[in-house]
Amino acid sequence: MLILFALLILFPVLSAPVSAQVSTPTPEKVDQLLGLLDDPTVKEWLAARRAPTAAAAEDAAVPPADSDQGMMSSALDRVKTHLTRLAHAWPLMPQRFDMVRQVVMKDVGERGGLSVVVLVALFVGVGATLSYIAFRLSRPLRLWVIAQDMETPQGRVGKFGGRFLVGLLMLGGFTIGSAGAFLLFDWPPLLREIVLAYLTAAIAIWAIRIVARVVLLPSFMGVVRAREVRAFNISDARADHWYRWIVIFSAVVAVGAATISLRSRFGFAPDDVLALIVPADLALLVIALLAVWKRPVAQAEDQERPGLFSHKATSWLLTVYLVLLFLVRVSGANVAFWFAVAAVAAPMAIIVATHSVNYVLRPPRGDSGTPPLPAVTVAVVDRAIRLSLIVLAAYLLAKVWGLDMSSMAETSPRMTLILRGLLNAAVIVLGADFVWSIIKAVIQRKIGVQAPVAMHDGEAAPMLDPQQARLRTLLPILQNIMLAIILVMAVLMVLSSVGIQIGPLIAGAGVVGVAVGFGAQTIVKDVISGVFYLLDDAFRVGEYISTGKFSGTVESFSLRSVKLRHHRGSLYTIPFGELGAVRNGSRDWATDKFNITVGFETDLDFARKLIKRIGLELAEDPEYKPWIIEPIKLQGVQEFGEYGIVLRIKATTRPGGAFGMKRKFYLRVREVFKQNGIELPVPTVHIQGHSAGAPPLDPEKEAMAAQMHLQRRKIDPAASEERA
Repeated sequence: MLILFALLILFPVLSAPVSAQVSTPTPEKVDQLLGLLDDPTVKEWLAARRAPTAAAAEDAAVPPADSDQGMMSSALDRVKTHLTRLAHAWPLMPQRFDMVRQVVMKDVGERGGLSVVVLVALFVGVGATLSYIAFRLSRPLRLWVIAQDMETPQGRVGKFGGRFLVGLLMLGGFTIGSAGAFLLFDWPPLLREIVLAYLTAAIAIWAIRIVARVVLLPSFMGVVRAREVRAFNISDARADHWYRWIVIFSAVVAVGAATISLRSRFGFAPDDVLALIVPADLALLVIALLAVWKRPVAQAEDQERPGLFSHKATSWLLTVYLVLLFLVRVSGANVAFWFAVAAVAAPMAIIVATHSVNYVLRPPRGDSGTPPLPAVTVAVVDRAIRLSLIVLAAYLLAKVWGLDMSSMAETSPRMTLILRGLLNAAVIVLGADFVWSIIKAVIQRKIGVQAPVAMHDGEAAPMLDPQQARLRTLLPILQNIMLAIILVMAVLMVLSSVGIQIGPLIAGAGVVGVAVGFGAQTIVKDVISGVFYLLDDAFRVGEYISTGKFSGTVESFSLRSVKLRHHRGSLYTIPFGELGAVRNGSRDWATDKFNITVGFETDLDFARKLIKRIGLELAEDPEYKPWIIEPIKLQGVQEFGEYGIVLRIKATTRPGGAFGMKRKFYLRVREVFKQNGIELPVPTVHIQGHSAGAPPLDPEKEAMAAQMHLQRRKIDPAASEERA
């Protein structure tokens, strides 16, 4: 994957030499050229060189039999022409190399070709020495990097940034020691260009080597717990493997680019450059295949993210892909080649960058006391890197394909309009994705904030934070609304950027909206009612409400309905337009009032003290203590009943947490009253009215009469509570 991305970044250097550079020669060089043209040997060589070129030009000048060729035929003709150019250029390569040798020997003189290698090696050694000195001088910075906490995202980012600064210092020392030292002396023009080209390649290799060390932290660096501070969650074996092959691959690319950059000095034609690129591409293909097939197999103990395919299947897929890339490259289909590279390399680079951001900025582990980074920060970093990669890929493709808006506008206005529209559309889509990711991260962070916990005598008591409950209710709806707004605006802006008039579309959408509104008045009523319920803060997610014949806990919302979960498990979906008056039983506090009956002979003051003692005991019970605001107490005498004195009991609690307290209170009252001789009267019915000497009533009829009497005299508890 890293090799593919390196192809996308570094291959344009190898592609650029195809177009020859034009520079104004000096008068001495012009006189030298005229003298060479008068040489009979040069004339014979030029005649032999022009013969195949003239034949190819004559063949190209002949119009095809069918002038109306299709796209496939044109592509095949271009491939054939490219292969023909390669075939004509290959036989002349020995002469070209001989000419290069003569030019180099003429400029270098008695130093010989080996002197170039010695000079490059010498200045690279000087640069490596200064780089090592910079490394030693950066010891305070390296100690600071070691001191950073690898358990926190802030510490990992600090380590990564510190290593990067050390790498920049080392790269600066290498650059000054190599190219800077070389520029202090005067050199022959050709020797100067040759040495500088290869020194530039050495600096590029050194820079890639430093970046690979900072990102991958190979095992030879001796970093403690290196895997935890790498940019990727990979094992030491994989880090060593990819570091080694990335450096090798980059070295071949840099040396090849430096060699081809000297083409104008040696008189290489564009066809000669094409012939030189083929072996360079073949070397890169071999290196890429070796890197793919020699990569370590993921072990179970590595704990790495599993791939979509097995190790062997992935190797074969990459092999087929790389071989096809090489064949397309050799055939001269540069547009298809770079499109195929970008289509695979850019998405893979985005995926790897996302995994890297999530790994480096992962939440702290253990009790470090450091809060995790906000989700907004992670989203911004992730989307910024993704946007940069996409823009970089688009820029490189435009450079490789030779897209020039200014020149294209003169020759092909339609193509310029299409490309400009597509570019604007891509920018709009990326901007919409960036804005949506930030909004989504902010909303998810607000929803994920933990509710505060109340403390009672050192014990934690769960409580429903009203502000958090309101956010959990409104933010999901706001998130859906924002998504719809961003999508609509992005679509309209994209259509406008490609030249489509959006005014009629907006007008048509308005007409359709009015028609839909008239045809779906019930839905519109539900939506508008829901908006006002939410604005009035009538209920929130997690609260228990009653409305009409429905009651339950609010689970979720949609634009037109609310879902209530009954305490027996049933789920009601109620449109907002049918809710009506809402009774909310989960706000702030709840007061529960109920009655108990004692005998007429009971000492009421003594009973009051017993009830108060039971209430205080329940208030100290760990099961009910977090929920009690005011303990159970006696309000007074409610009424004189037919069987005893009715006492009114009151308790104030937080909503939703003391359902079982009343049951336990009844059990304790029965036990305590029995222990203290307080009577809990039981309703009885005495049947009278039969005459003396008459036979007794049937027991079944007597029980039926008693039951009817109790039903007639029964008092509705709910009505009694309402009167209180």
